[in-house]
Amino acid sequence: MKKNQTTSRRIFVKQSTLLAGSMLTAPLIGRSNFFSGADETIKVALVGCGGRGTGAAMQALQSKQKVKLVAMADAFRDNLDNCYKSIAEELSNVTKGNASQQSAMLDVPEERKFSGFDAYKKAIALADVVILATPPGFRPIHFEEAIKMGKHVFMEKPVATDPAGVQKVLATAAIAKEKKLNVVVGLQRHYQDSYRALFEKKDLIGDITSAQAWWNNEGVWVRPRKPNQTEMEYQMRNWYYFNWLCGDHITEQHIHNIDVINWFKGSYPVKAQGMGGRQVRKGKDHGEIFDHHFVEFHYADGSILNSQCRHIPGTMSKVDELLVGTKGKIITGKASIVDHKGNSLFQFDNKKKERNPYQTEHDELFAAIAKSEYRFADAENGAKSTMTSILGRMATYSGQIIEWDKAINSGLDISPKTFDWNAPPPITPDSEGNYPIATPGVTKY
Repeated sequence: MKKNQTTSRRIFVKQSTLLAGSMLTAPLIGRSNFFSGADETIKVALVGCGGRGTGAAMQALQSKQKVKLVAMADAFRDNLDNCYKSIAEELSNVTKGNASQQSAMLDVPEERKFSGFDAYKKAIALADVVILATPPGFRPIHFEEAIKMGKHVFMEKPVATDPAGVQKVLATAAIAKEKKLNVVVGLQRHYQDSYRALFEKKDLIGDITSAQAWWNNEGVWVRPRKPNQTEMEYQMRNWYYFNWLCGDHITEQHIHNIDVINWFKGSYPVKAQGMGGRQVRKGKDHGEIFDHHFVEFHYADGSILNSQCRHIPGTMSKVDELLVGTKGKIITGKASIVDHKGNSLFQFDNKKKERNPYQTEHDELFAAIAKSEYRFADAENGAKSTMTSILGRMATYSGQIIEWDKAINSGLDISPKTFDWNAPPPITPDSEGNYPIATPGVTKY
């Protein structure tokens, strides 16, 4: 995962998996939020036109339903233009140059292309379903607007970068449930066949007593500062390295692994403590985030998750989860369950072609909408798994034991007070261009 990390979700690899969100069944409800039949075209708005937004839009368009992209929004017009071009080129390949088929899927004229901080509102208003794929710091306000307007939502993980944002998403999730609006969150593992099979068989290992999770690799892209950029523009271009936008890589990436443990345990930690820092990745363009974290998450039943994530080139790469129970253990990377002597209790059939989970989440979401079904309410879990990762970040930044209840109710808000290109972001550099860095033992919460 280097410069092409933003588009990597479009390529299915076994280690990256899909979160199957909460699936709810309900009778058909009013037409105000749904569609009466497969002949109706589902109109989609894309908010956030980077690599992930491009991939998600294509996956939506390639679901088995009649789906049309009708509006696009991004803070930066060049992102939008590049995204539109990529989608058009990919659709041309998919349709083998069939112009009429392509126009039936991509219908975003100039007047439905919006840029700037308020662009999301204009795009959301024009669609039935909204794809939210901006940097995660914007997710709470974008999700709130989409549900306010009565739209179904696919939103990328994480869903916030601070406790205040998590609380906003939880409040909005409750409204989405009341309105029976489908919400899928891109925590992919719940939508991958092997993970679903392991979850169904998890009782084979008895009570879960401990777990381990890893997201260790070389790291991701860096976008250096360019002349004449305001500080706001620079940070938004180089968003991965600023917590108000990204949440640090423990939140932006490692949430996937942490979420698997929460999912299989059916609960969330009550406290955390850990360590971390900046050992290698500590340049000016690396903003304020750490390059390694190790967190010990404690659950109410006494079980512990030892979680590690690292972005350091030349080190061991591993993205995986392990759950240990009283009777055996689940090794997700091998899609297997064994007893404590190593004897197989279950093995997912690797000979069977596993579906691309990134596509599956869109296939199932749009199928539910087309059938007028309310099946997906992922936002609450997405918010609480996001909060778990934030809890870990607070623990590593401070070196303190951080309690869930105190953290989530702290009101900690690291978002900007004003969204404007000339407004100061929440964190700014000193005269030499260096950003303040959290210091364990000094940083307090």
